[in-house]
Amino acid sequence: MPVQKIKRGYRKTRYILYKETLVNYKEHFWSFLGSFVGIGILAYFESIHFAGPDVVYLIGSFGASSVLIYGIIQSPFSQPRNLIGGHLISAFIGVTVNKLVPDIVWIAAPLAVSLSIIFMQITKTLHPPGGATALIAVTASKQIKDLGYMYVISPVLVGVLILFVTALIFNNMTSSRTYPSHSTYHKHYHKIRKRLVGR
Repeated sequence: MPVQKIKRGYRKTRYILYKETLVNYKEHFWSFLGSFVGIGILAYFESIHFAGPDVVYLIGSFGASSVLIYGIIQSPFSQPRNLIGGHLISAFIGVTVNKLVPDIVWIAAPLAVSLSIIFMQITKTLHPPGGATALIAVTASKQIKDLGYMYVISPVLVGVLILFVTALIFNNMTSSRTYPSHSTYHKHYHKIRKRLVGR
């Protein structure tokens, strides 16, 4: 019995490794194009709205979100609820923590990240880059900190919506990619379709 389990485990591992190492050029092309355009639009806005060394629109967590929403589009973490909700909740918490303990980084930084994780879990909007969005609110330059709660609206909400719309366009340009792709969205889609067809 243990030998059979070992063999089964070996076969599964080999299959997973095989699938993970397959090179899908079409998939890579759309991942590249979507992320290039999404981040490119944010970089363009940055260049026309802000001067100086501080980067406002191009916060680091957007790079991490791009990996998810263009590269791993089937992941639950990549879905719209998680992408938008996770960033907004984390940004709000980050700004709030910064206002409460503005000069104690060793408390503010872990508190912002930890509270963001908990609230994302409670609201079912877990999006790993959200932790970085909260951290940026308490550790970034004065220019970003001075935005206060406007940080939640711009750059966070504006940036996330740009990435989301770009993902909707480029992740649905071919039949092999569908976004949103989590089963929850498919269930809702089929329910709505049934009602419409029923009429």
